[in-house]
Amino acid sequence: MALLAYFAVFVLAAAHGAVGQKGFLSIDCGLEDNSGGYKDPTTGVVYVSDGPYVDAGEPHKGAADQGSGLPRAYQTLRSFPSGERNCYTLPTVAGAKYLVRVVSFYGNYDSKDGSSTLQFDLYIGVDRWTTVHADSSWLNEALFVAWASWTPVCLLKTGPASTPFVSSVELRTLASDLYPDLTANDSMCLAARYNMGTNISVIRYPNDTYDQYWWQIRLGDPTLKNLSTVLPIEQAYDFSVPLPVMQTAVETASNKTVFSVALQDKSLPKFMVYLHFADFQNSQLRQFNASGDDQPCQYTPPYLATETVRNTDWYRAPNGLCTITLAPTAASKLPPMLNAFEIYTLISHDSPRTFPKDFDTIMAIKFEYGLKKNWNGNPCFPTELAWDGLKCSITSGNTARITSVDLSNSNLHGAISKNFTLLTALEYLNLSGNRLDGRIPAGPVCKNNAGSLVFSYDGHLCNTAEESTSRNMAVILAPSIVVPVIAIAVLGLGYYFLTRRRKPIISTDHPSIEHEHEHPLASRQNHSVGALQKVENR
Repeated sequence: MALLAYFAVFVLAAAHGAVGQKGFLSIDCGLEDNSGGYKDPTTGVVYVSDGPYVDAGEPHKGAADQGSGLPRAYQTLRSFPSGERNCYTLPTVAGAKYLVRVVSFYGNYDSKDGSSTLQFDLYIGVDRWTTVHADSSWLNEALFVAWASWTPVCLLKTGPASTPFVSSVELRTLASDLYPDLTANDSMCLAARYNMGTNISVIRYPNDTYDQYWWQIRLGDPTLKNLSTVLPIEQAYDFSVPLPVMQTAVETASNKTVFSVALQDKSLPKFMVYLHFADFQNSQLRQFNASGDDQPCQYTPPYLATETVRNTDWYRAPNGLCTITLAPTAASKLPPMLNAFEIYTLISHDSPRTFPKDFDTIMAIKFEYGLKKNWNGNPCFPTELAWDGLKCSITSGNTARITSVDLSNSNLHGAISKNFTLLTALEYLNLSGNRLDGRIPAGPVCKNNAGSLVFSYDGHLCNTAEESTSRNMAVILAPSIVVPVIAIAVLGLGYYFLTRRRKPIISTDHPSIEHEHEHPLASRQNHSVGALQKVENR
């Protein structure tokens, strides 16, 4: 389908970025709309204003004594004192894999020195992602598969005193073969991603093509030995671990000791653990039983090649305790070693999602008419936060269809959008009380079908008199078009002017967008990790 010109320009302009940053979108929340964006001097990532992606909120700057030395993206933020749900609507490609990162750096922007307002929930669409405790877990990251051409990332209040806020929102397109456990039905919340044996606090873009953060971890055991190499290491196709990360590692004091790292959070459901290995020597056997759950496997890391050991399935850790264990075998001549690891928790997909074509279509209508209302997030769910004027019904596959659209008295101008014809489950459409002109577009509104659609409009009827009278639909007409003679006359004039100045339609099939974003430098991990190194003499 042809994409509406101004819609395409909006999307492409919003997604501009630095050369070489394909698939990046970096949003500096609270940045002035007319700033034109900027390039982060450390990473080269280009940040843009959040104006095109959010409809509400208040821009703020952090306190003067809080911003010294911070990346520019952390020095502004947008807070949301009003509304239960406020969302950033990010352009995506249905079926593609993405990394999304939300940074909420408080910076005492409200001069309250911290309070209960620092807690709120994050959602990806209708799926709960995590609870933000901005005094600790201020950087949160997740992986997901997009189900539509837009993905809402939403901030929800957790109570009357809660005031969500956000410093930056970053979207990164991932290769389709990365993270095989990431599917349309299973999104993943990052709990930990650590680089072993390094003296660098964090490694990210450009060393990491996808701008993942690899944090330094200090286990506090002087018997651990740091390993490193300058030799090239072959990369794996299913996990894009940067070369500098794989060129360092730690090993235990001897081949008689067990290496263990634990993360505990009783609120976390199921875990997925990825252990990344590459040995730097091939003269002696290094063999151990590796486990991120209760099913250890005997393993020998490959020489100068990246390999990943992971759970066979999502693992529910007892009491929320996830433990990584590397226990040497009797045959091993060298102690266990580990280059890097990642731990993710499962983001459940329990709530119904709006049918992708319906979601894309109603978003196109929103942009075409410049609608605000509470039109952000998922249009249909949760029910108490559904978009004003919309009604939905659940179909098979836990999917919602838009069945009713009431945009009466919404100050709409111009022609009736042809996008309404793409809402194929629509049963009621009310456009009365607006300043719309032209005919009702051909399609579900005017076509002859076996169904019934109630339609209210203060303008002209369908394309032809025959079409209008033959359709099996109930049509509610405003008084201005009751008199047939007037209706026919106005129809003729409408056709003449409409053919001269009709707007093109907005397609819900927008082309693949090359998102380019800038990202902030980070100085600490988003989760409190109980990194407990334990060496047990055997």
